[in-house]
Amino acid sequence: MNYESGVMAEKGDPITVDFDPDEDDRLEKRRTDRRRIIIIAGLIVLGLAIAAYFAMRGGTTTPAGEENAQAPTVTVVRPGRTTVEGEITATGSLAARREMPVGVVGEGGRVVSVPVDAGDWVSQGQVLARIDRSVQSQQVQSFSAQVQVAQSDADLAQANLDRALQLVERGFVSQADVDRLTATRDAAVARVRVAQAQLAELRARNARLDILAPAAGYVLERNVEPGQTVSAGSPPLFRIARGGEMELLARLNEDALASISPGTRAQVRPVGTDKLFTGQVWQVSPIISEQDRQGTARIALSYAPGLRPGGFATATIASGTVVAPILPESAVLSDEDGAYVLIINGEDKAERRAVTTGTVTSKGIVIAEGLNGSERVVLRAGGFLTEGETVRTQLAELDD
Repeated sequence: MNYESGVMAEKGDPITVDFDPDEDDRLEKRRTDRRRIIIIAGLIVLGLAIAAYFAMRGGTTTPAGEENAQAPTVTVVRPGRTTVEGEITATGSLAARREMPVGVVGEGGRVVSVPVDAGDWVSQGQVLARIDRSVQSQQVQSFSAQVQVAQSDADLAQANLDRALQLVERGFVSQADVDRLTATRDAAVARVRVAQAQLAELRARNARLDILAPAAGYVLERNVEPGQTVSAGSPPLFRIARGGEMELLARLNEDALASISPGTRAQVRPVGTDKLFTGQVWQVSPIISEQDRQGTARIALSYAPGLRPGGFATATIASGTVVAPILPESAVLSDEDGAYVLIINGEDKAERRAVTTGTVTSKGIVIAEGLNGSERVVLRAGGFLTEGETVRTQLAELDD
């Protein structure tokens, strides 16, 4: 640098110093370059540190505890094994256990009165309908008169025979006359019997004009009205449930039929009501339908106003006891492959397990096959887990 300075000889004169401006620019440039170098070096060091971090991360395994800490938490249960009353659910239609169709058993005719209606209780021999018998009544009177005529002839013949027997000892009447009078008397008595039989037959025919209840029961249908003409070929005029007894014709598959027997208890609930009716199986179908591979279990029921023949009902039939795990409905999932549950294995990973479900009870769904009861089963949200996913578990207790 070039400096020019001058010193005044005299006191008080200023001293001046001259600086080179290019020298300042060079100093500023050096400082800028130094800062740039420092920044670049810092970025290089930072980049190397980041690269080393990712290199170390990629070449090492995350500790199990840290991995589990990041895993979702699910609630699991250990179902164990429970003794459950086996139940079979079936559907079917209600009917009269012993239905009696009642029709015309005589000659028929015009109906003059129908004293009963559907829904009435009737006793054995009670008149259900009366048929006009005005002509038959006249015939009865005619036959009654014929009986009287025949009886009079028989009485006369007997009197003639008695007189002849008194005279035969005196010789006024021969034995041949006695034999003839005896034959006349016997013929007259026979005619009386014929007339009496004809009268009894007519009275029996007239009695059959009344439609009578063959047994005590509950009238299900009435298909006749006063003024209607009926005959022996007419359809049944009444249908009666003998004793008012009903039954449910429950349809069951072959396996279910094999597990029940006559006398098995059942609960029946007609459609449209929550009321239960207790009955018991009284007959198991000896054949299986070739169309649907099902048979019929007939469940006897006592009369009740809520049981209407022809209605639809559901039956729950007891089928003995079973020992099996029970799971809440939320734990059992299903898809096109069938029912399954998600269990948590020893590595805390979700694992699919196919199961066979049994009956549905108030406690949950019986698992017939697939679980032994010691597994940790995902209680809820199983549908949001994927097989093989690592989870943390929280054990819940099932309600008794």
